Amino acid sequence: MSMRQVPDYLFLDSGATFGQQNGGGCGQAANGKVLDQYELPLYDLAGAGHKYLIIDEFVDQEMLYEERSAVAQFLDQGNIVIFCGHLFRAWLPGAGIFLPKAIHSHLDYNVEVLSHPIFEGVLSEDLTFNRGVSGFFARGHHPLPEGAEVLLRLAGGEPITYIDRQSSGGTILLHSGRNLLGYRGWANSARRIAPQLERFLDQEHRQLQAKGEQPCGR
Repeated sequence: MSMRQVPDYLFLDSGATFGQQNGGGCGQAANGKVLDQYELPLYDLAGAGHKYLIIDEFVDQEMLYEERSAVAQFLDQGNIVIFCGHLFRAWLPGAGIFLPKAIHSHLDYNVEVLSHPIFEGVLSEDLTFNRGVSGFFARGHHPLPEGAEVLLRLAGGEPITYIDRQSSGGTILLHSGRNLLGYRGWANSARRIAPQLERFLDQEHRQLQAKGEQPCGR
């Protein structure tokens, strides 16, 4: 009798219409499990064997604050947490509260794409504008933890998206906008984000696990 394969992705479902956590919208229906957010307190997150925890902007952050130790334990196993949204509770290790940007011009919404495999080939204008209107992609930032790697930033230098490998035993990807996996199927270069993110996650997790397997003292 074959053992049941554990899905790599765990999508925490906020239940919101625009949550995009239905598996198909996030592109990992075949290798993902969708968990209602209010089932998390009774879910064995540390023992389930998932590699990636994906959380969208509509999640109940009061509940996540109560479950912050479970999130930290998952990370300390050498796993990856992606949160896309605006933090207003301190449930994610190393992450500060979201700070909205003071807007004086539509140019303040311009997105700068820095060099990183997740956003390779993605044009700044395809993130900045949606049907000719700016401001949908990001409207603020989270303060950078020490040692974090910035992937996207606003015109004033505020970090939209960063990777934090210092605040836990795993990797945190924090994005102050909509679910990055939800850009699959877009008509412009933003459609590159989802598959490139998935490849990055696979490589990153392998490196985390290899690091964890190194003998002490090396």
